[in-house]
Amino acid sequence: MSLLVVGLSHRSAPVSVLERAALPPGLRGRLLQDVVGAEPATEAAVLSTCNRIELYADVDKFHAGVAELSTLLAHHSGVGLEELTPYLYVHYEDRAVHHLFSVACGLDSMVVGEGQILGQIKDALAVAQEQHSAGRLLNDLFQQALRVGKRAHSETGIDKAGQSLVTFGLEQLADGTEVTDWSRGKRALVIGAGSMSSLAATTLARAGVTELVIANRTLERARRLAGTLAEQSGPHLRTRVVPMAEVTGELATADVVVSCTGATGLVLSAAVVEAAVAERVRAGAPAAGRPVGLLDLAMPRDVDAAVHRLDGARLVDIESLAEAAADAPMAADVDAVRSIVGDEVAAFGAAQRAAKITPTVIALRTMASDVVAGEMARLDGRLPGLDAKERAEITQTVRRVVDKLLHAPTVRVKQLAGEPGGDGYADALRELFDLDPSTVAAVSKPNRSGNERD
Repeated sequence: MSLLVVGLSHRSAPVSVLERAALPPGLRGRLLQDVVGAEPATEAAVLSTCNRIELYADVDKFHAGVAELSTLLAHHSGVGLEELTPYLYVHYEDRAVHHLFSVACGLDSMVVGEGQILGQIKDALAVAQEQHSAGRLLNDLFQQALRVGKRAHSETGIDKAGQSLVTFGLEQLADGTEVTDWSRGKRALVIGAGSMSSLAATTLARAGVTELVIANRTLERARRLAGTLAEQSGPHLRTRVVPMAEVTGELATADVVVSCTGATGLVLSAAVVEAAVAERVRAGAPAAGRPVGLLDLAMPRDVDAAVHRLDGARLVDIESLAEAAADAPMAADVDAVRSIVGDEVAAFGAAQRAAKITPTVIALRTMASDVVAGEMARLDGRLPGLDAKERAEITQTVRRVVDKLLHAPTVRVKQLAGEPGGDGYADALRELFDLDPSTVAAVSKPNRSGNERD
């Protein structure tokens, strides 16, 4: 079996396609079940963020795997396969590992070095585990990716190479002004209470906004977020919670709006934003002369792209962030992270290659144990007068001889199998000792928790 990834991201597809292909959380579990329910995949995980959708699978046939994963991705995303195919990329075996490790370190992010992707990878693994679609390979892969990402952030200055998408977006709205100076004294409206919206609310609170209104479909979740922010920020921050139905009424007095919901349609139309801008002017509010800043981090988009053309409003969305990020300077630490990724990919590959020979080694030792048991049974027939102590001593002696004979070659074959091109050693061992393939297969077969069967 081999690792395969099929996906699309901000690097391969326009935002309009990513927006349409976005997978709602409820569909991800169904997609995983369909992947493992069809040949040739035995394990699957989906990494779905605001700027990427990727399917990871353990497959036994490359071309059939690419075709099946592409078809299922198109089916569940609702974008036709013919339209989706030109934007898909494929990575296989070590290149697939390299891709995920690079993603985990923030090297493939829209904003280089952002750390939020680690939480999204953790969520992807959790969903796969809940669906019982992650076996030994994907459990090992995603857990190692999390460790590699953490290592990159702790051992290098990759965090300085870029900010979180939220901070980067607010910097675009601030247009050259320090975010803390631009935010101080402003009134903010955050739509949604998920991880990205919570990060936005926390960032705005720390930047110095004086009032923060949180709108969400589930009010209790919004209240928990508002309570946490009020506790952390102290009396200088006023927080309120409103239902989604009252969002349009809050727009007229908001200075900055951040939206990131899981809605499949628009949350703010151009007409609603235009009406709010007009109301600001009619009310003669202190903020009437300043454009309202809108940061749309949702995929698909929450805010109508037509807002870009409105006077009195400034919209920064995923598409404009992608354009701005393309011009962002790369830090020298990126090279250090790339070196870490290269080392970790090599180490992971060696560990996986060595693990592949383990069932063969176990089968060999099982066969040797059976031979010892058979010979002891034959000895019992020839020397029935042996007492228990004598029989135990002979049995232990024979087992020691067998263990010593097998120790060096089995240790060495694991070392050799871990090197590039070492896949053939398992076959050689099976041929030399005439091991039953069904016995090796039974040892190899994993359960969906990533552990070997008993």
